Amino acid sequence: MNFDVVIIGGGLSGMACGIALAERGKRCAIISTGQSALHFCSGSFDFLGYVNGFDVETPATTLAKVIPPTHPYARIGADRAIAIAREVPAFFERMGVKVNGSIDRNHYRITPLGIMKPTWLSLADFDAIPEKARLPWSKVSIQNIAGFLDFHTAFVADNLERIGTECSVSAINMPEFDHLRTSPTEMRSANIAKVFEGNDDAVRHFAAIVERNAADAHAVMLPAVFGLADSHAVEVLKQAVKLPICFIPVLPPSVPGIRTQITMRRRFEALGGTYFLGDTVTSARMENGKVAAISTRNLADDELRASHFVLATGSFFGHGLEARPDKVVETLFDADVVADGDRDRWYNHEIFAEQPYMSFGVATDATFHPTKGGKAISNLYAAGSVLSNHNPIKEASGAGVALISALHVADLITPQQQAK
Repeated sequence: MNFDVVIIGGGLSGMACGIALAERGKRCAIISTGQSALHFCSGSFDFLGYVNGFDVETPATTLAKVIPPTHPYARIGADRAIAIAREVPAFFERMGVKVNGSIDRNHYRITPLGIMKPTWLSLADFDAIPEKARLPWSKVSIQNIAGFLDFHTAFVADNLERIGTECSVSAINMPEFDHLRTSPTEMRSANIAKVFEGNDDAVRHFAAIVERNAADAHAVMLPAVFGLADSHAVEVLKQAVKLPICFIPVLPPSVPGIRTQITMRRRFEALGGTYFLGDTVTSARMENGKVAAISTRNLADDELRASHFVLATGSFFGHGLEARPDKVVETLFDADVVADGDRDRWYNHEIFAEQPYMSFGVATDATFHPTKGGKAISNLYAAGSVLSNHNPIKEASGAGVALISALHVADLITPQQQAK
């Protein structure tokens, strides 16, 4: 099978790159093993949240001053990275994903434990909190679904009360949830979301209980377990509850994250893209220093050939990188990896300290071609968390690097044209 571009990896970076290229008329294929980091998504997309442990307020004016020259943003160019970031909300809007936020100023998101963290963009489900030390509401009603263990209301209430918010906590019980209680493994966010899919009556019943429990609160906080396939249930709920609703992300799987992945896949396929779900690249055939074709487990002897390939397999979590006893390797092309040669320096014994291995990744040239033996693979590009020299946890930059590098690689492959 022949394509213009084959993208290896179906997470945020791979999907974004594929959609951008498909919008420009390229015939693309994405190979996805299945779940991606979007299934663990908080509902927000970080660009640059922390520098040396301190919150970043204005990423657009801060970036050029703080990033080292080897960072993916610096390799792209700080000005160009910011310019791409300004295009991202419209990019999401074209696929039907609404986001709040601006690269000019970070807002705050509430974590599953009720801690405030700086972020760049948030899905429209979630409130963009302007201040770290104060909520827009002085009194909130935190409500959970009875028996749902992945939303910790006590922790949320405790941390919000620390910043002066009066909190009340209650649980909601409905007959629609009874079948989920037969096993603790069934009372999970995605299964709860399915209860409300296509069932507006159940959503309105839930809304009536929410309003009753809220009493004199100024806003309601609920677990983000609505809208699996699309945002319809979220919209119905917000219309039915007269108070503002602030959704709080829960422990994975992430319903908003799954919805985002579903929406991105729909957009990619609507643009003519081919999506190979549940497949894994097994080998690559090289010719004259270029990738000629790749083979996958499901396609057997039917190779995928293309003019360009994109490596978006992720870091250790996505198995794009693998730690072996004596070295870290890139698992598909055996590309060069930026990593410390001494295993004892891969990690820090202080669990909350910066972990060196988080910044390991493939080595690339200035135009994001991975190198092998110091030589660039000229038709292969790398994007996302497989890139070296950034720490997505300590910087709060994971989604930003994924999106910005993916869209930059799309620009390298084909100049930007009018999106379809």
